[in-house]
Order: sequence, then C-alpha cells, then structure tokens
Amino acid sequence: MARQQNTRTIAFRRKREGKTNYRSRIRLLLSKKPRFVVRKSLKNVVIQLIQFSPQGDKVLLSVHSHELRKLGWKASLNNIPACYLLGFITGIRAKEKKITECILDIGMTPSIKGSCLYSALKGAVDSGLNMPFSDVVFPDAKTIRGEAIAKYAKHLKADKARFAKQFSLYLKSGLDPETLPAHFDEVIKNIRGKA
Repeated sequence: MARQQNTRTIAFRRKREGKTNYRSRIRLLLSKKPRFVVRKSLKNVVIQLIQFSPQGDKVLLSVHSHELRKLGWKASLNNIPACYLLGFITGIRAKEKKITECILDIGMTPSIKGSCLYSALKGAVDSGLNMPFSDVVFPDAKTIRGEAIAKYAKHLKADKARFAKQFSLYLKSGLDPETLPAHFDEVIKNIRGKA
C-alpha cells in the first residue's frame, strides 16, 4: 500500500502576516491605473500615488500630513478636515504631473462610511482627480470643515480641565477649536493660492 503524502501550499508571507489581500490587489492592478493609497497612523496620514511595475511598485507622488503645517494648519494632522486638505493637495500635485485618473486603494483598513479615508478621497475628487466613487461614503460638508469639532469644543468649554486636556494640541498651537471651520477655509485658500 502506497504511503499518502501530505501536501500543503504555504501562502505568501504578506498574506500570512495579514498585510496584503492579494485578491483585492489583483483587481486594483487590472484597472491599469495608478493607485491612490491612503495610510493613516495614530498621528499622521500619508497619501501616495503608486504605479505597478513588475520590478516593484513605483511611487509617483507622496504627500505627508506634516506638509499642512507649512500651509498654516494648526489643528490635528489626522482628523477628517486634515485628510480632506491632504487629498486636495494630492489632487493638485497629481494634475501638475499629468496624472488625471487613479483608483482608491485602502489596503487592509476597514471601509467605514464618512471616515478619514473617504475624506481624503473627497479632497482629491474636489481638486479635479478622476476616481470611481459613490457620494454615499463621503463625510458631509459640515464634518469636512470641522464644524462638529467646533460644536463639541463649545459644549466642552464649561468644564475647563476636560477642555484643556481634549484640545491641548489646538491650544498649544494657538488655535481656538471653536474657530476651526474659519481656519479650514483660510488654509484651503492658501492651498489654492499656491497651486
């Protein structure tokens, strides 16, 4: 009687580590468009336009949230308004490099309606970059401008200790969180002025 052999296929390392979903990656690559890659950490956001190459993916453009400081942004670097501004900058720079069309790649990040990822996508679309999207996933205009943050700051102002703790970054940089929508409008004017 012949001995039965155990054969087992080992998955790619990045799949085993939970870093890459190859099924979704191949669908993105089949579009033959650059990928609009949004990655968010605890403090920052990075947006990259990446083109597939057999030798390895090529980064065509990269924008980091620290660039918002140079444009006068004083608030958090990874909230919804900051992501919108970063997407807007990416769209403008992509047009300068003659990139007009791309496709969103959120990687292994869960798709949550109204999240920072879709705020960045909205910014890129508003700047003129062509991408397939659905209006349902975008945060509303008030959230993008930071009106929810300003409203919460107004509500919390009665409790000075909690207010100082919650908005310490804003206060340290000299920004009253209640004026965030006006500050957002000012920074978007700066971005348009430099384009």
